[in-house]
Amino acid sequence: MLVGVISYFPGRIDSWPAVHGTGRSWQFPKMSVTGGILSGMSHQVLAVAFALIAALCIAVGAVVRQRAAAKIPDDDLGALGAVGSLTRSPIWWFGTIVGVFGYVFQAAALGKGSILLVQPLLVTSLLFALLLGVLSGQRRISVAEWGWAAALTTSVAMLVVLGDPKPGREHAEAEHWAIIGAVGLPVVAFCLLIARRNPGPRRALLLGVIAGALFGVAAVLTKGVVAHAGGGLGALFTSGETYALVVVGLTATVMQQNAYQAGSLQASLPASTVAEPVVATTLGFLVLGEYLGAGAAVSAILIIAVIVMVAATIAMARDSVEVDPVPTLHSPHPSAKKAVGTLEP
Repeated sequence: MLVGVISYFPGRIDSWPAVHGTGRSWQFPKMSVTGGILSGMSHQVLAVAFALIAALCIAVGAVVRQRAAAKIPDDDLGALGAVGSLTRSPIWWFGTIVGVFGYVFQAAALGKGSILLVQPLLVTSLLFALLLGVLSGQRRISVAEWGWAAALTTSVAMLVVLGDPKPGREHAEAEHWAIIGAVGLPVVAFCLLIARRNPGPRRALLLGVIAGALFGVAAVLTKGVVAHAGGGLGALFTSGETYALVVVGLTATVMQQNAYQAGSLQASLPASTVAEPVVATTLGFLVLGEYLGAGAAVSAILIIAVIVMVAATIAMARDSVEVDPVPTLHSPHPSAKKAVGTLEP
């Protein structure tokens, strides 16, 4: 134990100042490491807080925007899909603004913590969506949903606490992005081709996967852009990551809105909710060098936690919405869907 305590003191023991005078008063070195530890802990706490606020904003924004998108009939789709029609909807703009705040807090969280820490916490947006449904009086939570909510909360907590995510680099190398593009772009193009030929739930599923994957890539880009922003506007606007983030973010948003319009959230939400953290954490591990500080003894527990988190995410995403088979006055098309937990306009 003494060895462990001594290891926290900077420098070697024999380099400490000698005893002054005849008394027993020792002059110890300044505990700069302690300050670094406390600073690191405060960064972790801020990252967790920002990520949870982001998750709340994401939940509100996604539910509101899906309600608006589900009311757009196929005949009104333009060159950009549902987005062109949605720009005329005030409720969609409200959901979009809330979603933007969610992204701002996500960026703030990524500026303080690693992707391996922030992205699993964003999955708790499903918990907030569930609570929104209860508070709005639109639904009651079943025993199964309480169970999945507890499983999701526990698994995320285990990944954050036991996993002890460690930060890596702030930027991916150019060759890494070249490989990501060479692998990812053909996959996205293939999914788009299949989605175009298969309307309904299958299209919503594929577009949801694409949107989630692109948001995962955007998370990695965001971390780099936040780091550039610390160097001033010159560094921010001369970085290729900034412009790549704009393109990827806008494309992901268009794909997400088209997924909302194509079918029920039961098809698109589980796909996007799982794809984003999977892609983001994979890239964080492979291209940014982030890792979990947990030892081998808890690795099996963490693997189980990941499996439980994915299963709970899919189950809760499916349970958070229901299909309304009867068109209403607010649903001009038979394919319009209602998201449970949202307020009536």
